[in-house]
Amino acid sequence: MANRSRRLRKKLRVDEFQEMGFDISFNFPVGTAEQTIDAIVDAMIEEVVDARQLAFAGSGHLSWEGMICTQQLGKCTEEDRAAVKTWLEGKGMEAVVVTELFDLWYGEPAQ
Repeated sequence: MANRSRRLRKKLRVDEFQEMGFDISFNFPVGTAEQTIDAIVDAMIEEVVDARQLAFAGSGHLSWEGMICTQQLGKCTEEDRAAVKTWLEGKGMEAVVVTELFDLWYGEPAQ
């Protein structure tokens, strides 16, 4: 491990400044109404993303893809991954995929 100053660690986004997140993808059942899609995505953001102080960047219609990270500098946890996956599956989403945690700046898996 290199002996780096706090300033350099922050600039490089390493050690205590590392940010970890995960990708998600899920599908609504074919034929899901537009207002249902909007309501479920809004509920996901309110009930699981905001509630856990996470952020979601994604898009889709019947098939959604996106990324989850923390609202503030920090690292998502295995509990965050599980909460998102459980919530989506509980709402009847299909083909739910939640990736392993990875470094948001360098794309490297969590160690």
